[in-house]
Amino acid sequence: MLSIYSTLTRDQRTFEPLEPGRVRMYVCGVTVYDYCHIGHGRTFVAFDVIRRWLEASGYEVTFVRNITDVDDKIIRRAAERGVTTDALTDEFARAMQEDMLALGCLAPTYEPRATQFIPQMLNLIEKLEEKGVAYHAADGDVDYSVRSFKPYGRLSGKSIDDLQAGARVQVGQGKRDPLDFVLWKSAKPGEPQWSSKWGCGRPGWHIECSAMAMNLLGETIDIHGGGPDLVFPHHENEIAQSEAATGCTFARFWMHSGPLRVRAADGTEEKMSKSLGNFWTIRDALKETNAAYGDGCGNEVLRFFLLRSQYRSPITFSSTLIEEAHKGLVRLYTALKGREGDGRELDWSEPFAARFKAAMDDDFNTALAVSVLFELATEVNRTGDPALVRQLLGLGAVLNILHADPAEFLQGGAAQGDEAGRIEALIAERAAAKKAKNFARADEIRKGLLAEGIELQDGPAGTTWRRI
Repeated sequence: MLSIYSTLTRDQRTFEPLEPGRVRMYVCGVTVYDYCHIGHGRTFVAFDVIRRWLEASGYEVTFVRNITDVDDKIIRRAAERGVTTDALTDEFARAMQEDMLALGCLAPTYEPRATQFIPQMLNLIEKLEEKGVAYHAADGDVDYSVRSFKPYGRLSGKSIDDLQAGARVQVGQGKRDPLDFVLWKSAKPGEPQWSSKWGCGRPGWHIECSAMAMNLLGETIDIHGGGPDLVFPHHENEIAQSEAATGCTFARFWMHSGPLRVRAADGTEEKMSKSLGNFWTIRDALKETNAAYGDGCGNEVLRFFLLRSQYRSPITFSSTLIEEAHKGLVRLYTALKGREGDGRELDWSEPFAARFKAAMDDDFNTALAVSVLFELATEVNRTGDPALVRQLLGLGAVLNILHADPAEFLQGGAAQGDEAGRIEALIAERAAAKKAKNFARADEIRKGLLAEGIELQDGPAGTTWRRI
Protein backbone atom coordinates (compact mmCIF):
# COMPACT_ATOMS: atom_id res chain seq x y z
CA MET A 1 0.00 0.00 0.00
CA LEU A 2 1.36 3.40 -1.00
CA SER A 3 2.54 5.69 1.80
CA ILE A 4 3.77 9.26 1.35
CA TYR A 5 5.75 11.64 3.54
CA SER A 6 4.06 15.02 4.03
CA THR A 7 6.09 18.12 4.81
CA LEU A 8 3.11 19.50 6.72
CA THR A 9 2.63 16.63 9.18
CA ARG A 10 6.30 15.55 9.14
CA ASP A 11 5.36 11.90 8.95
CA GLN A 12 4.75 9.21 6.38
CA ARG A 13 1.24 7.84 6.15
CA THR A 14 -0.95 5.74 3.90
CA PHE A 15 -2.14 7.60 0.83
CA GLU A 16 -5.85 7.62 0.19
CA PRO A 17 -7.10 10.19 -2.34
CA LEU A 18 -10.10 12.36 -1.65
CA GLU A 19 -11.95 10.62 -4.46
CA PRO A 20 -11.34 6.87 -4.88
CA GLY A 21 -9.34 6.10 -7.99
CA ARG A 22 -8.53 9.73 -8.81
CA VAL A 23 -5.62 11.94 -7.74
CA ARG A 24 -5.63 15.73 -7.95
CA MET A 25 -2.02 16.92 -8.07
CA TYR A 26 -0.58 20.43 -8.36
CA VAL A 27 3.14 21.18 -8.76
CA CYS A 28 4.44 24.73 -8.81
CA GLY A 29 6.07 25.49 -12.14
CA VAL A 30 8.66 28.08 -13.10
CA THR A 31 8.72 31.82 -13.58
CA VAL A 32 9.52 32.05 -17.28
CA TYR A 33 12.14 34.77 -17.59
CA ASP A 34 15.18 32.55 -18.24
CA TYR A 35 16.15 28.98 -19.10
CA CYS A 36 15.41 26.26 -16.54
CA HIS A 37 18.34 25.11 -14.43
CA ILE A 38 19.24 21.61 -13.32
CA GLY A 39 17.53 22.20 -9.96
CA HIS A 40 14.25 22.61 -11.82
CA GLY A 41 15.07 19.39 -13.64
CA ARG A 42 15.55 17.58 -10.33
CA THR A 43 12.13 18.71 -9.08
CA PHE A 44 10.18 18.03 -12.26
CA VAL A 45 11.73 14.62 -12.95
CA ALA A 46 10.89 13.68 -9.33
CA PHE A 47 7.24 14.64 -9.71
CA ASP A 48 7.08 13.07 -13.16
CA VAL A 49 8.11 9.74 -11.61
CA ILE A 50 5.60 10.25 -8.78
CA ARG A 51 2.86 10.85 -11.32
CA ARG A 52 3.92 7.84 -13.38
CA TRP A 53 3.85 5.58 -10.33
CA LEU A 54 0.40 6.80 -9.32
CA GLU A 55 -0.83 5.98 -12.82
CA ALA A 56 0.94 2.61 -12.78
CA SER A 57 -0.88 1.97 -9.50
CA GLY A 58 -4.23 2.43 -11.22
CA TYR A 59 -5.05 6.03 -10.37
CA GLU A 60 -6.38 8.57 -12.82
CA VAL A 61 -4.11 11.56 -12.23
CA THR A 62 -5.03 15.14 -13.03
CA PHE A 63 -1.64 16.83 -13.01
CA VAL A 64 -1.40 20.62 -13.02
CA ARG A 65 1.91 22.48 -13.41
CA ASN A 66 1.54 26.22 -13.72
CA ILE A 67 3.52 28.86 -15.56
CA THR A 68 4.17 32.16 -13.79
CA ASP A 69 4.15 34.73 -16.58
CA VAL A 70 3.78 37.97 -14.62
CA ASP A 71 6.46 38.86 -12.08
CA ASP A 72 9.02 41.53 -11.19
CA LYS A 73 11.86 39.48 -12.73
CA ILE A 74 9.91 39.09 -15.96
CA ILE A 75 9.25 42.81 -16.17
CA ARG A 76 12.92 43.67 -15.56
CA ARG A 77 14.24 41.10 -18.04
CA ALA A 78 11.81 42.21 -20.76
CA ALA A 79 12.90 45.82 -20.26
CA GLU A 80 16.58 44.81 -20.43
CA ARG A 81 15.99 42.98 -23.72
CA GLY A 82 13.68 45.58 -25.17
CA VAL A 83 10.83 43.14 -25.75
CA THR A 84 7.30 42.80 -24.43
CA THR A 85 6.64 40.63 -21.40
CA ASP A 86 4.43 38.42 -23.60
CA ALA A 87 7.27 37.84 -26.08
CA LEU A 88 9.70 37.04 -23.27
CA THR A 89 7.39 34.62 -21.46
CA ASP A 90 6.36 32.89 -24.70
CA GLU A 91 10.02 32.27 -25.55
CA PHE A 92 10.98 30.82 -22.19
CA ALA A 93 7.75 28.88 -21.71
CA ARG A 94 8.49 27.06 -24.97
CA ALA A 95 12.07 26.48 -23.85
CA MET A 96 10.86 25.06 -20.52
CA GLN A 97 8.49 22.67 -22.29
CA GLU A 98 11.30 21.52 -24.59
CA ASP A 99 13.57 20.91 -21.60
CA MET A 100 10.93 18.87 -19.76
CA LEU A 101 10.33 16.78 -22.88
CA ALA A 102 14.08 16.22 -23.27
CA LEU A 103 14.20 14.92 -19.68
CA GLY A 104 11.40 12.46 -20.43
CA CYS A 105 8.66 14.22 -18.46
CA LEU A 106 5.03 13.78 -19.42
CA ALA A 107 3.15 16.94 -20.38
CA PRO A 108 0.84 18.12 -17.59
CA THR A 109 -2.90 17.59 -17.85
CA TYR A 110 -3.25 21.36 -17.49
CA GLU A 111 -0.51 23.98 -17.79
CA PRO A 112 -2.22 27.24 -16.79
CA ARG A 113 -0.58 30.62 -17.15
CA ALA A 114 -1.11 33.08 -14.35
CA THR A 115 -2.31 35.79 -16.71
CA GLN A 116 -5.16 33.53 -17.85
CA PHE A 117 -6.61 33.41 -14.32
CA ILE A 118 -6.73 37.06 -13.25
CA PRO A 119 -10.54 37.05 -12.72
CA GLN A 120 -10.26 33.99 -10.45
CA MET A 121 -7.49 35.67 -8.47
CA LEU A 122 -9.55 38.83 -8.05
CA ASN A 123 -12.52 36.78 -6.82
CA LEU A 124 -10.32 35.04 -4.28
CA ILE A 125 -8.82 38.32 -3.05
CA GLU A 126 -12.30 39.83 -2.71
CA LYS A 127 -13.40 36.84 -0.64
CA LEU A 128 -10.39 37.29 1.66
CA GLU A 129 -11.23 40.97 2.07
CA GLU A 130 -14.83 40.13 2.93
CA LYS A 131 -13.60 37.73 5.61
CA GLY A 132 -11.46 40.46 7.15
CA VAL A 133 -8.09 38.83 6.51
CA ALA A 134 -7.08 41.09 3.61
CA TYR A 135 -7.08 44.89 3.48
CA HIS A 136 -6.71 47.64 0.89
CA ALA A 137 -3.64 49.58 1.96
CA ALA A 138 -3.07 53.29 1.54
CA ASP A 139 -0.41 52.67 -1.12
CA GLY A 140 -3.00 50.92 -3.32
CA ASP A 141 -1.84 47.35 -2.67
CA VAL A 142 -4.10 44.69 -1.19
CA ASP A 143 -2.26 42.82 1.57
CA TYR A 144 -2.92 39.65 3.54
CA SER A 145 -2.89 39.93 7.33
CA VAL A 146 -0.65 37.05 8.40
CA ARG A 147 -1.54 37.34 12.11
CA SER A 148 -5.20 36.76 11.27
CA PHE A 149 -4.40 33.15 10.32
CA LYS A 150 -3.63 31.42 13.59
CA PRO A 151 -2.05 28.23 12.13
CA TYR A 152 0.47 30.26 10.10
CA GLY A 153 3.87 28.57 10.15
CA ARG A 154 2.70 24.95 10.36
CA LEU A 155 4.30 23.94 7.07
CA SER A 156 7.70 25.56 7.58
CA GLY A 157 7.85 25.17 11.36
CA LYS A 158 8.25 28.93 11.78
CA SER A 159 6.35 30.75 14.52
CA ILE A 160 4.96 34.25 14.25
CA ASP A 161 7.24 35.35 17.10
CA ASP A 162 10.33 33.98 15.33
CA LEU A 163 9.31 35.67 12.10
CA GLN A 164 8.70 38.95 13.90
CA ALA A 165 12.11 38.78 15.59
CA GLY A 166 13.81 38.18 12.26
CA ALA A 167 11.79 40.70 10.26
CA ARG A 168 13.94 43.08 8.21
CA VAL A 169 11.22 44.62 6.07
CA GLN A 170 10.20 48.06 7.19
CA VAL A 171 6.47 48.69 7.48
CA GLY A 172 5.61 50.48 4.28
CA GLN A 173 3.23 53.34 3.82
CA GLY A 174 0.31 50.95 3.56
CA LYS A 175 1.38 47.62 5.07
CA ARG A 176 0.17 47.24 8.65
CA ASP A 177 2.68 44.58 9.64
CA PRO A 178 6.06 43.63 8.13
CA LEU A 179 4.90 40.00 8.05
CA ASP A 180 1.95 40.73 5.77
CA PHE A 181 2.28 39.82 2.10
CA VAL A 182 0.84 41.36 -1.04
CA LEU A 183 -2.13 39.87 -2.87
CA TRP A 184 -2.60 42.64 -5.43
CA LYS A 185 0.06 45.18 -6.44
CA SER A 186 -1.04 48.60 -7.50
CA ALA A 187 -0.05 49.51 -11.05
CA LYS A 188 3.19 51.22 -11.95
CA PRO A 189 3.71 52.99 -15.28
CA GLY A 190 4.75 50.68 -18.09
CA GLU A 191 3.99 47.43 -16.23
CA PRO A 192 1.40 44.82 -17.22
CA GLN A 193 -1.82 45.64 -15.39
CA TRP A 194 -5.47 44.68 -15.07
CA SER A 195 -8.51 46.51 -13.77
CA SER A 196 -9.91 45.70 -10.33
CA LYS A 197 -12.17 47.21 -7.67
CA TRP A 198 -8.97 48.41 -5.95
CA GLY A 199 -7.66 50.06 -9.08
CA CYS A 200 -5.36 48.85 -11.84
CA GLY A 201 -2.64 46.42 -10.81
CA ARG A 202 -1.31 42.89 -11.05
CA PRO A 203 -1.41 39.85 -8.78
CA GLY A 204 1.13 38.96 -6.14
CA TRP A 205 2.99 35.70 -6.65
CA HIS A 206 1.35 33.64 -3.90
CA ILE A 207 -2.28 34.24 -4.88
CA GLU A 208 -1.65 32.88 -8.37
CA CYS A 209 -1.16 29.24 -7.39
CA SER A 210 -4.08 29.20 -4.95
CA ALA A 211 -6.45 30.52 -7.60
CA MET A 212 -5.24 28.19 -10.35
CA ALA A 213 -5.14 25.09 -8.15
CA MET A 214 -8.62 25.60 -6.71
CA ASN A 215 -10.14 26.51 -10.06
CA LEU A 216 -8.74 23.45 -11.86
CA LEU A 217 -8.73 20.88 -9.05
CA GLY A 218 -11.15 22.02 -6.34
CA GLU A 219 -10.90 23.62 -2.91
CA THR A 220 -9.10 20.57 -1.52
CA ILE A 221 -6.46 18.75 -3.55
CA ASP A 222 -4.64 15.51 -2.84
CA ILE A 223 -1.02 16.48 -3.48
CA HIS A 224 0.71 19.85 -3.69
CA GLY A 225 4.38 19.73 -4.62
CA GLY A 226 7.39 21.80 -5.50
CA GLY A 227 11.05 22.46 -4.84
CA PRO A 228 12.49 22.87 -1.33
CA ASP A 229 12.82 26.64 -1.69
CA LEU A 230 9.03 26.98 -1.96
CA VAL A 231 8.17 25.71 1.53
CA PHE A 232 8.53 29.25 2.90
CA PRO A 233 7.13 31.68 2.14
CA HIS A 234 5.30 30.58 -1.01
CA HIS A 235 3.58 27.41 0.14
CA GLU A 236 3.08 28.73 3.66
CA ASN A 237 1.26 31.71 2.18
CA GLU A 238 -0.75 29.52 -0.18
CA ILE A 239 -2.09 27.59 2.80
CA ALA A 240 -2.95 30.77 4.70
CA GLN A 241 -4.87 32.47 1.91
CA SER A 242 -6.56 29.32 0.56
CA GLU A 243 -7.77 27.95 3.88
CA ALA A 244 -8.81 31.38 5.14
CA ALA A 245 -10.95 31.80 2.01
CA THR A 246 -12.62 28.38 1.99
CA GLY A 247 -12.40 27.03 5.52
CA CYS A 248 -11.20 23.75 3.95
CA THR A 249 -7.90 21.91 4.01
CA PHE A 250 -6.07 23.13 0.93
CA ALA A 251 -3.80 20.12 0.29
CA ARG A 252 -3.85 16.76 2.02
CA PHE A 253 -0.20 15.94 1.25
CA TRP A 254 2.59 18.50 0.83
CA MET A 255 5.57 17.06 -1.03
CA HIS A 256 8.92 18.75 -1.63
CA SER A 257 11.95 17.53 -3.54
CA GLY A 258 15.35 17.63 -1.86
CA PRO A 259 17.96 20.30 -2.54
CA LEU A 260 20.45 20.07 -5.40
CA ARG A 261 24.00 21.22 -4.80
CA VAL A 262 27.03 21.42 -7.08
CA ARG A 263 30.41 19.85 -6.30
CA ALA A 264 33.21 22.36 -6.68
CA ALA A 265 36.70 21.60 -8.02
CA ASP A 266 38.08 21.35 -4.47
CA GLY A 267 35.49 18.68 -3.60
CA THR A 268 33.26 20.90 -1.49
CA GLU A 269 29.56 21.18 -2.16
CA GLU A 270 27.90 24.52 -2.67
CA LYS A 271 24.60 26.00 -3.71
CA MET A 272 24.23 26.48 -7.45
CA SER A 273 24.58 30.17 -8.22
CA LYS A 274 25.45 32.31 -11.22
CA SER A 275 27.69 34.44 -8.99
CA LEU A 276 29.76 31.36 -8.09
CA GLY A 277 30.13 30.34 -11.71
CA ASN A 278 28.61 26.91 -11.10
CA PHE A 279 25.20 27.52 -12.62
CA TRP A 280 23.96 24.81 -14.99
CA THR A 281 20.91 25.16 -17.17
CA ILE A 282 19.20 21.96 -18.25
CA ARG A 283 20.33 22.80 -21.78
CA ASP A 284 23.95 23.11 -20.68
CA ALA A 285 23.76 19.77 -18.88
CA LEU A 286 22.14 18.02 -21.84
CA LYS A 287 24.74 19.45 -24.21
CA GLU A 288 27.51 18.04 -21.99
CA THR A 289 25.95 14.61 -21.51
CA ASN A 290 25.08 14.20 -25.18
CA ALA A 291 28.62 15.19 -26.15
CA ALA A 292 30.02 12.63 -23.70
CA TYR A 293 27.64 9.72 -24.25
CA GLY A 294 26.10 10.21 -27.69
CA ASP A 295 23.29 12.28 -29.13
CA GLY A 296 20.02 11.37 -27.41
CA CYS A 297 21.73 9.05 -24.92
CA GLY A 298 22.76 11.99 -22.75
CA ASN A 299 19.09 12.80 -22.09
CA GLU A 300 18.51 9.39 -20.54
CA VAL A 301 21.78 9.54 -18.60
CA LEU A 302 20.75 12.85 -17.05
CA ARG A 303 17.27 11.56 -16.17
CA PHE A 304 18.76 8.39 -14.66
CA PHE A 305 21.16 10.50 -12.58
CA LEU A 306 18.25 12.55 -11.23
CA LEU A 307 16.08 9.56 -10.28
CA ARG A 308 18.81 7.43 -8.67
CA SER A 309 18.20 9.36 -5.44
CA GLN A 310 14.90 9.25 -3.54
CA TYR A 311 13.07 12.49 -4.34
CA ARG A 312 13.41 13.99 -0.82
CA SER A 313 17.14 13.29 -0.54
CA PRO A 314 19.77 15.96 -1.20
CA ILE A 315 21.51 15.40 -4.51
CA THR A 316 24.90 16.61 -5.73
CA PHE A 317 25.48 17.50 -9.37
CA SER A 318 28.96 16.57 -10.57
CA SER A 319 30.61 15.05 -13.63
CA THR A 320 31.72 12.05 -11.56
CA LEU A 321 28.16 11.24 -10.49
CA ILE A 322 26.88 11.73 -14.04
CA GLU A 323 29.55 9.26 -15.21
CA GLU A 324 28.40 6.78 -12.54
CA ALA A 325 24.83 7.14 -13.83
CA HIS A 326 26.04 6.36 -17.33
CA LYS A 327 27.88 3.27 -16.11
CA GLY A 328 24.69 2.15 -14.38
CA LEU A 329 22.70 2.46 -17.59
CA VAL A 330 25.44 0.63 -19.50
CA ARG A 331 25.05 -2.24 -17.04
CA LEU A 332 21.30 -2.38 -17.64
CA TYR A 333 21.51 -2.06 -21.41
CA THR A 334 24.25 -4.69 -21.58
CA ALA A 335 21.83 -7.16 -20.00
CA LEU A 336 19.22 -6.30 -22.61
CA LYS A 337 21.49 -6.36 -25.66
CA GLY A 338 20.50 -9.11 -28.09
CA ARG A 339 17.69 -10.35 -25.88
CA GLU A 340 13.89 -10.14 -26.16
CA GLY A 341 11.15 -10.49 -23.60
CA ASP A 342 8.48 -13.16 -23.59
CA GLY A 343 5.75 -10.75 -24.71
CA ARG A 344 3.63 -11.03 -21.57
CA GLU A 345 2.32 -8.19 -19.43
CA LEU A 346 4.22 -7.08 -16.33
CA ASP A 347 3.01 -9.14 -13.35
CA TRP A 348 3.40 -7.34 -10.00
CA SER A 349 3.35 -10.66 -8.14
CA GLU A 350 6.64 -11.72 -9.73
CA PRO A 351 9.46 -11.43 -7.16
CA PHE A 352 11.49 -8.63 -8.76
CA ALA A 353 8.38 -6.67 -9.70
CA ALA A 354 6.99 -7.08 -6.19
CA ARG A 355 10.20 -5.72 -4.66
CA PHE A 356 10.20 -2.81 -7.11
CA LYS A 357 6.60 -2.06 -6.17
CA ALA A 358 7.38 -2.19 -2.45
CA ALA A 359 10.19 0.34 -2.97
CA MET A 360 7.99 2.72 -4.94
CA ASP A 361 5.12 2.35 -2.48
CA ASP A 362 7.55 3.45 0.26
CA ASP A 363 7.36 7.18 -0.53
CA PHE A 364 8.54 6.66 -4.13
CA ASN A 365 11.96 5.27 -3.19
CA THR A 366 13.52 5.25 -6.65
CA ALA A 367 16.98 4.58 -5.21
CA LEU A 368 15.81 1.21 -3.90
CA ALA A 369 13.76 0.54 -7.04
CA VAL A 370 16.86 1.09 -9.21
CA SER A 371 18.81 -1.36 -7.07
CA VAL A 372 16.16 -3.95 -7.93
CA LEU A 373 16.78 -3.23 -11.63
CA PHE A 374 20.50 -3.91 -11.17
CA GLU A 375 19.79 -7.23 -9.43
CA LEU A 376 17.37 -8.13 -12.20
CA ALA A 377 20.02 -7.29 -14.82
CA THR A 378 22.44 -9.64 -13.07
CA GLU A 379 19.91 -12.45 -13.31
CA VAL A 380 19.22 -11.68 -16.97
CA ASN A 381 22.94 -11.95 -17.69
CA ARG A 382 23.13 -15.22 -15.79
CA THR A 383 20.06 -16.93 -17.23
CA GLY A 384 18.98 -15.05 -20.36
CA ASP A 385 15.40 -15.76 -19.24
CA PRO A 386 12.95 -13.90 -21.55
CA ALA A 387 10.55 -13.46 -18.60
CA LEU A 388 13.25 -11.53 -16.72
CA VAL A 389 14.08 -9.48 -19.83
CA ARG A 390 10.40 -8.52 -20.05
CA GLN A 391 10.38 -7.53 -16.39
CA LEU A 392 13.50 -5.39 -16.75
CA LEU A 393 12.03 -3.57 -19.74
CA GLY A 394 8.64 -3.16 -18.06
CA LEU A 395 10.01 -1.84 -14.77
CA GLY A 396 12.34 0.49 -16.63
CA ALA A 397 9.37 1.83 -18.58
CA VAL A 398 7.69 2.82 -15.31
CA LEU A 399 10.62 5.18 -14.70
CA ASN A 400 10.73 6.07 -18.43
CA ILE A 401 14.18 4.59 -19.00
CA LEU A 402 15.56 1.65 -21.06
CA HIS A 403 13.52 2.62 -24.12
CA ALA A 404 16.51 2.97 -26.50
CA ASP A 405 17.92 0.24 -28.71
CA PRO A 406 20.55 -1.41 -26.45
CA ALA A 407 23.19 -1.71 -29.17
CA GLU A 408 22.79 1.93 -30.15
CA PHE A 409 22.90 3.15 -26.57
CA LEU A 410 26.02 1.11 -25.84
CA GLN A 411 27.69 2.63 -28.89
CA GLY A 412 26.86 6.14 -27.73
CA GLY A 413 23.70 6.61 -29.73
CA ALA A 414 22.95 5.59 -33.27
CA ALA A 415 26.07 5.01 -35.35
CA GLN A 416 27.37 8.53 -35.77
CA GLY A 417 28.80 9.13 -39.21
CA ASP A 418 32.57 9.38 -39.56
CA GLU A 419 33.29 8.26 -35.99
CA ALA A 420 31.29 5.04 -36.31
CA GLY A 421 32.90 4.40 -39.69
CA ARG A 422 36.37 4.90 -38.19
CA ILE A 423 35.65 2.44 -35.37
CA GLU A 424 34.28 -0.18 -37.76
CA ALA A 425 37.34 0.27 -39.98
CA LEU A 426 39.63 -0.31 -36.98
CA ILE A 427 37.64 -3.42 -36.05
CA ALA A 428 38.13 -4.72 -39.61
CA GLU A 429 41.84 -3.89 -39.46
CA ARG A 430 42.13 -5.71 -36.13
CA ALA A 431 40.38 -8.79 -37.57
CA ALA A 432 42.81 -8.78 -40.52
CA ALA A 433 45.78 -8.38 -38.15
CA LYS A 434 44.63 -11.33 -36.07
CA LYS A 435 44.18 -13.44 -39.21
CA ALA A 436 47.74 -12.53 -40.24
CA LYS A 437 48.90 -13.44 -36.70
CA ASN A 438 49.97 -9.82 -36.14
CA PHE A 439 48.69 -9.92 -32.57
CA ALA A 440 50.72 -6.90 -31.51
CA ARG A 441 48.83 -4.68 -33.97
CA ALA A 442 45.48 -6.27 -33.01
CA ASP A 443 46.18 -5.58 -29.33
CA GLU A 444 47.33 -2.05 -30.13
CA ILE A 445 43.99 -1.32 -31.83
CA ARG A 446 42.03 -2.76 -28.91
CA LYS A 447 44.00 -0.75 -26.34
CA GLY A 448 43.78 2.43 -28.40
CA LEU A 449 40.01 2.22 -28.62
CA LEU A 450 39.79 1.36 -24.93
CA ALA A 451 41.72 4.54 -24.13
CA GLU A 452 38.98 6.42 -26.01
CA GLY A 453 36.34 4.76 -23.84
CA ILE A 454 35.37 2.19 -26.49
CA GLU A 455 35.35 -1.47 -25.51
CA LEU A 456 35.50 -4.24 -28.12
CA GLN A 457 33.54 -7.40 -27.46
CA ASP A 458 34.40 -10.54 -29.40
CA GLY A 459 31.70 -13.16 -29.89
CA PRO A 460 30.58 -15.97 -32.21
CA ALA A 461 28.92 -13.45 -34.52
CA GLY A 462 31.99 -11.24 -34.70
CA THR A 463 33.23 -8.14 -32.85
CA THR A 464 30.92 -5.43 -31.55
CA TRP A 465 31.76 -2.28 -29.61
CA ARG A 466 30.30 -0.12 -26.86
CA ARG A 467 31.18 2.99 -24.97
CA ILE A 468 32.19 2.56 -21.36
